[in-house]
Amino acid sequence: MLIYEFILTLLYLIIFLILSTAPVIWLNYVFHKNDQILINMPFTGLEFGKLILKDYGLTEVKIEKSLSVDHYDLLEKKVKVTQERLSKKSLTAISIVCHEIGHAIQHKEKYKALEQRTSLVRNTAWISQIGSSILLIGIPTILATGYYPLIKVCLLLALLSLLIGIIVHLITLEVELDASFNKALPILIEKVPPEYHDSCKSILRAAAFTYLIGVVRNFVSLRFIWLILSRVR
Repeated sequence: MLIYEFILTLLYLIIFLILSTAPVIWLNYVFHKNDQILINMPFTGLEFGKLILKDYGLTEVKIEKSLSVDHYDLLEKKVKVTQERLSKKSLTAISIVCHEIGHAIQHKEKYKALEQRTSLVRNTAWISQIGSSILLIGIPTILATGYYPLIKVCLLLALLSLLIGIIVHLITLEVELDASFNKALPILIEKVPPEYHDSCKSILRAAAFTYLIGVVRNFVSLRFIWLILSRVR
């Protein structure tokens, strides 16, 4: 029985590692494949972004360099993209900028799923932080000190954090798919030559479906914690 439980636990860990690394590898591959500088490209990511903002009357939205990941800041109304993409003439650069502006268009149109995600993340951020802290610090500390009665409490809090994470990822997936295929893709089809359309779709798909992997990854983590919880007396 112990051998069975050990194999099952090991299997979950392997699945979790695969789901954690495979999407990043795939994402980087798609982005890198389409990130070559095109001599006939008439604009950089920044120039393309400003053109779209002007076309859609988003005069209050600004584009600036991101110090972390590419994203749209709802509070500041800013599209934040890495400097390399802003200055580069590549399909990846213009597609990612276009995707983030898709979120600005959602914001202007008061897209319900975007507002739900923003509200949920803001109101549950503290729970997610506690859950992450428990997984990284709380449970290992309890196991080291031998104070086992607290393990169930910690696991339940971590379970709640992961459930919230799954809900956020599911809402985010809807938001990302809409930004990619209902907002960004029509713009790219209109402004980019037909021979590049398939590549733009691949980039937008990679940007959106990364969040689907997040759902699966959280679900595996959820199942793993539930497995531990069911065995804690």
